[in-house]
Amino acid sequence: MNLKNYFLLFLLFVFAINSNAQESTPNVAMQANISVEVTPEYIPSIASRLADLPPYVDVVKEAADKRSLGNTIIIGKDRQTQNDYFVRNAHESSQSVRVAPPTIVFDAYTSGSSPTDPSMAVGPNHVFVVFNTGFAIYDKSGALLAGPLSPNPTIFPSSGCCDLTASYDAAADRWVITFLGGGAQVAVSDGPDPINDGWYNYNIGAISDYQKLSVWSDGYYMTDNTGSSNKVWAMERAEMLIGNTAQILGFNLPGIQTSGFYSPQALNVSDANMPAFGGATFLYLQDDAWGGVATDHVKLWTLDMDWAAGNGTMNAAIELPATEFISVFDGGSFSNLAQPGGGADIDALQATIMNQAQFRKFDTYNSALFNFVVDTDATSGELAGVRWFELRQDVDNGPWSVFQEGTYTAPDGRHAWHASMIMDGEGNIGMGYTSMAGPTTPNPTDFRVSSYYTGRFADDPNGVMTVNEEIIAAGNTNVPGLRYGDYSKIDIDPTDDTTFWFINEYLNNGRKGVVGAFQLTPPIPNDIGVNGMPNPSTGLLTATENIEITIRNFGSNDITDPEVQYSVDGDSPTIETYIGTILAGETVNYTFETTADLSEPGDHTIIARTDLSGDSNTANDEYTKSVFNGTVYCNPSMDCSFGDGFTNVTVSDLNHDSGCEGYADFTEFSAELAPGESYDFTVTTGYGDQHVKVWIDFNDDGTFSDDETVVPNFIIAPGSGAGTFTETVTLTIPESIPSGNPHRMRVKSNWQAEVSDNACDVSQYGETEDYTANMGILGLEDPTISQAEFTVLTSPNNQFDVTLTTEFDGVASIAIFNVLGQMIAYNNLEKQGDRFEYHLDMSYADAGVYFIRMGDNSSKTYKSAKIIVK
Repeated sequence: MNLKNYFLLFLLFVFAINSNAQESTPNVAMQANISVEVTPEYIPSIASRLADLPPYVDVVKEAADKRSLGNTIIIGKDRQTQNDYFVRNAHESSQSVRVAPPTIVFDAYTSGSSPTDPSMAVGPNHVFVVFNTGFAIYDKSGALLAGPLSPNPTIFPSSGCCDLTASYDAAADRWVITFLGGGAQVAVSDGPDPINDGWYNYNIGAISDYQKLSVWSDGYYMTDNTGSSNKVWAMERAEMLIGNTAQILGFNLPGIQTSGFYSPQALNVSDANMPAFGGATFLYLQDDAWGGVATDHVKLWTLDMDWAAGNGTMNAAIELPATEFISVFDGGSFSNLAQPGGGADIDALQATIMNQAQFRKFDTYNSALFNFVVDTDATSGELAGVRWFELRQDVDNGPWSVFQEGTYTAPDGRHAWHASMIMDGEGNIGMGYTSMAGPTTPNPTDFRVSSYYTGRFADDPNGVMTVNEEIIAAGNTNVPGLRYGDYSKIDIDPTDDTTFWFINEYLNNGRKGVVGAFQLTPPIPNDIGVNGMPNPSTGLLTATENIEITIRNFGSNDITDPEVQYSVDGDSPTIETYIGTILAGETVNYTFETTADLSEPGDHTIIARTDLSGDSNTANDEYTKSVFNGTVYCNPSMDCSFGDGFTNVTVSDLNHDSGCEGYADFTEFSAELAPGESYDFTVTTGYGDQHVKVWIDFNDDGTFSDDETVVPNFIIAPGSGAGTFTETVTLTIPESIPSGNPHRMRVKSNWQAEVSDNACDVSQYGETEDYTANMGILGLEDPTISQAEFTVLTSPNNQFDVTLTTEFDGVASIAIFNVLGQMIAYNNLEKQGDRFEYHLDMSYADAGVYFIRMGDNSSKTYKSAKIIVK
């Protein structure tokens, strides 16, 4: 690219700053805002440079994207009182058809990034896996061929941060990979082999964030999370495939309503059957809880490119009707879904067309698929579900209409979200998704964040996922922090056009991306395997531990008296026989008569498997579990359903809100404390007459002794009942405690009596919460916030303009609370000049008193104000 074009892109980037003000673009056809010609840089093949490439280095940090910039929600505007229509009117055939389990499951990467942004593309011979900070290439059996590798300099000549995407252009038999940082780099392979062929690398300097690339007949199209006028980029595919200088044009989306983070998507051609040139289609949801949106609907735009003329036309938006939905969680905050057993509420990925919107051309019509998350519970509770659509058009470039629409919810009251869907060659739909326990799920800690799939057949009743869910891989721990995802991806195998490949994020002894391949075919006759191991579990283990497994009959035939076995740490297996018949589709438990010696301190690996003669699928026979023999902490759980326990714990930089947990392991949340220092320790509860005590296990022996008490018993609101009560006392760290080590901090309450000296005792009413206390240096509040100028200007019709003028240059946050202390809206803000600004529309909110808090979420330093809505 010449210097003039670089300068033009730089100016556009400088002036294309995200604004908090509700955006409303005129809904009229528009030409390109910018057109540049980009000459690629050629990168030789990975194979030719493998010995010289630097090793991949895992990056442990939160992703440097703008996922945390949310939509502006008009409080009280969307007052839906009924649960999701499709959930209330579930079809009798929903989740009624058994299909075969996955044919392949493997962990494709482990990453310390938060989140890991898994994506994937599947070609004839390769599975190209990307994640936030790296990539790896596998063959179709799950064998690693290359990686993990860093994006720069392996494929991309310039450094970057994150948000890799992977696409396979089936019509051209080429790979297209993108990477964010200083704009977006787009690499197109010069052959079908991603390891042995080279790459043409194109750079778009003005891309802001969360780029998503789609393959279309006449171009590659990319969407951008930006407040600028270039929300969509068109790239000259024909020239990029042969490594020539290519035109790249930027367009706006007429009539779009959004603010902060958002993610429309262009339709991606799922296979090699391309539509006619023109008509590249973009989609985005529009929620009537947002300003400027009257009714829930989907907006659709088409872009017609004229590459010969060096321009194109983005046509005015068309509104497609949608059955009403609730897409807003927690007032726009990204702390949404409570995890089983406690921990951070994780991101539901609201206001996002999930990766990837798909296009498929059939003989007599064309189909488009897309989905987004909805809250199916219209009350103050939350139950995530997947709202999905199939659009159809009769001919290429014809009008689109809604053919079918539905909402998928997981069994047992579990959340379902983070979905990705695609069609096979017969028009059957496969959908992968994330699920975990919801508010009413029995045995919730059995259902951590895990990867599943469902689907439907082409001739099924409209709007219904008829396939009974199958699990790809189960997570074994909660997600630390609120960031999850930010996306998953499903792809169709170009070799057979029937195998679905899905990659998703979960935690299984680390944060990982798990790949599963499956077909929507009936179960095979003889197929059993071990799919779980309830016992033993991590703790103080002995020389005579029972080994309990779950055996599932995946097949269609009943199985009688199968052989089972287990081994510990690679020793010779213990072989026994399960006596009885396991019915088709049934899961049973079996405890081995021979116990296991797990008395050696440390980690142990237990492998259990079935040995069925004539098993048609041995890939799912085996299950592996790791346990740790060592110190564990008791987890006394009490009744907090009347408001006992804690709704907030604050000390130093720890400021943690929580609900009724009974017992909660919040050790992923930490307080920075220092030996010899004293701190204000503040707790808020929903019921009075409670005693509170705090320990820190300074010697890490798994117990809390008297000399580890840092806050002795004190009472909150003596004699009071239900209400909101806050008390602040002093927490003191002894001078003798060494610095530099983390320890477990236990906060415990008891109603109408002192908390026992035994931190493991269970009382009838109260709560226990565990945190981490880091022994370091004393933390200070951020003076750039505490000394800032904070103003709230009131205008007619309950409009408020909030301004924080400050030297602080990070990402600020604003939260709105009601008088009960409930957060009803939240957003993160980017600085505009010397200040942060936010327009708060309370015209739909109930009359009363509200509180505004704006400041730095990282240092927990805020400015606050009270407003009155009339």
